[in-house]
Amino acid sequence: MNSQVSDQDMKTLKDIVNLDAYPIEAPNSDDYRACVKSIQAQLAEDGCAHFANFIRTDIVERLREESEALAPQAHYHSNKVTPYATADDDSYPQDHPMRRFQDFSNGFVAKDLISEDRLLQRLYANKVFQQFIADCLGETRIYEYADPIAGLVINVMPEDTVLPWHFDTNEFIVSLMTRRPEAGGDFEYVPNIRTPGNENFEEVQQVLDGDDSKVKRLTLNTGDLQLFRGRYSMHRVAPARGQRLCALLGYAKEPGLIGRIKRTQDVYGRVTQAHIDAENQRREDSLKG
Repeated sequence: MNSQVSDQDMKTLKDIVNLDAYPIEAPNSDDYRACVKSIQAQLAEDGCAHFANFIRTDIVERLREESEALAPQAHYHSNKVTPYATADDDSYPQDHPMRRFQDFSNGFVAKDLISEDRLLQRLYANKVFQQFIADCLGETRIYEYADPIAGLVINVMPEDTVLPWHFDTNEFIVSLMTRRPEAGGDFEYVPNIRTPGNENFEEVQQVLDGDDSKVKRLTLNTGDLQLFRGRYSMHRVAPARGQRLCALLGYAKEPGLIGRIKRTQDVYGRVTQAHIDAENQRREDSLKG
């Protein structure tokens, strides 16, 4: 076990995680290796891994209640956004994906509004959990998202709100469903529709035009975890009946990753000096957004 792992980290795991199904407290065990191998196989297939019943059944209700209590603090906005969260660029044709603006209307509870004693913060900061995610990704380690607002958030989607087709800023994201809606609200995605250096605008445009032949769908229940490569797979949330709450746990392969000013201002209603300082940082993969 990593020397940085504390007794508190281990206690958090036992308090929150379904260790019978996901033995992440025993990284040297055959069960752990089998679990990681299963997750890696899912990621290799289509960039999406589903950890059903990741949270202990006796904790799920508390998780839901905590997220519902935080939901009123969400910043909401209605807007029209491209899949890349970029401004209009008239150097592209009018119907090009870079100019395809879609309705966006939902809310986000920012990281700095989620106190350290909440289940979400305790899991997010847990070193054993972080190493488990790194192992699933085949990485030596991962880093907490440096963004002071977007590192850990709760996506709040009341009925009749929309989270349209988009790509993520980060290469991968960890999601935890904290309140399943009454109906609908499936996670929909197009696996690996773009790659570093290749935007594949043609197929992106086909999806935006309504072609769902390559769209996959995943139903997440409260307490389910998801690992998703959202920088390369365009994705959205299907319309739902009833409120949908989903926590997004942001990690990165390199330290210091911070969101762009425009996207941060749009989604959270504010930016920090850290966002201003990082605005000119260039992404090595050359992709939009």
